[in-house]
Amino acid sequence: MKKLLIAAMAVLMGALSTSSCTPKPQTLDLTPFEEAFTTQDLNLHSLMVLHHGEVVAGQWWGEGAPDKPHVMHSVSKSFTATAVGFAIAEGLFALDDKVTSFFPDKMPAEPTENLAQMTVRHLLTMSTGQLQQPSREGQDWVADFLAAPIEDTPGANFRYNSMATFMLSAIVQKTSGQKLTDYLQTRLFGPLGIEGYIWDESPDGINTGGWGLYIKTQDMLRFGQLFLQNGIWNGKQLLPKGWVEEASSWKIASGPAGNETLQDPESDWAQGYCYQMWRCRHNAYRADGARGQFIVVIPDHDAVVVMTADTGDLQGEINLVWDHILPAL
Repeated sequence: MKKLLIAAMAVLMGALSTSSCTPKPQTLDLTPFEEAFTTQDLNLHSLMVLHHGEVVAGQWWGEGAPDKPHVMHSVSKSFTATAVGFAIAEGLFALDDKVTSFFPDKMPAEPTENLAQMTVRHLLTMSTGQLQQPSREGQDWVADFLAAPIEDTPGANFRYNSMATFMLSAIVQKTSGQKLTDYLQTRLFGPLGIEGYIWDESPDGINTGGWGLYIKTQDMLRFGQLFLQNGIWNGKQLLPKGWVEEASSWKIASGPAGNETLQDPESDWAQGYCYQMWRCRHNAYRADGARGQFIVVIPDHDAVVVMTADTGDLQGEINLVWDHILPAL
């Protein structure tokens, strides 16, 4: 077990920006939290908590370490959506631009009407109309995506689709002339002090977008704080003004009929989907990755909770936040 005292946290966080609040220093008692995840065998790797601009908890277990980038899985999606926010603000494309307009040379011989209707907004909200995720076994994932069946009308229903996020990465690269990592380096990673990141690529050199990002736990916290502060960092509007509200607000129901987990009102997966983020209970929202990677932003409590893990019980892990962290705040 590795413990990091709050007194040393400022060094670890480096250029962490502070909010306008100036509360007294505080430290969370993590004993109940640790006892709960140990009893439930949730295999957490790290936890950090930001409250009123102060880091009030930071701890690593098992494979976790402060200086070790951790696989983000689908938390990567929220970073990709942020790149889209920058690109839209810079006039590279618009939310309602057709996906087909970016790749005329990769279109199938006979495009369907549903494909013609698909927009950037549909990619962001996981409502492409594809009932199955397109294959990524070939060498040209963009062409494979465009050729995949689209059984439903785009925009009608939510269906989780990591390849839709890959297409957002491909669109940013096509319109900016930069890979996602390079595009975000000057706009996000650099200003936030995020270093040593890795992002996987497709066979033809496009960052995967929907998965494959590796960053450190404190980098996750920085990203969450940026959203908590409505895109302001060190007193400057880093994210396009209004993008945080646009990206984190409810956009589409996430509970299709027949999926009991997504119909349960107590499930944090039944609260609706945003732009590559999920709504949560307690008026919160989150970046969410497989095996328990979370950036949970809780505006009502001026707090951010981030966790890394290797667990199959994702609801059990989030419940730790509501049952043990939130009451302590």
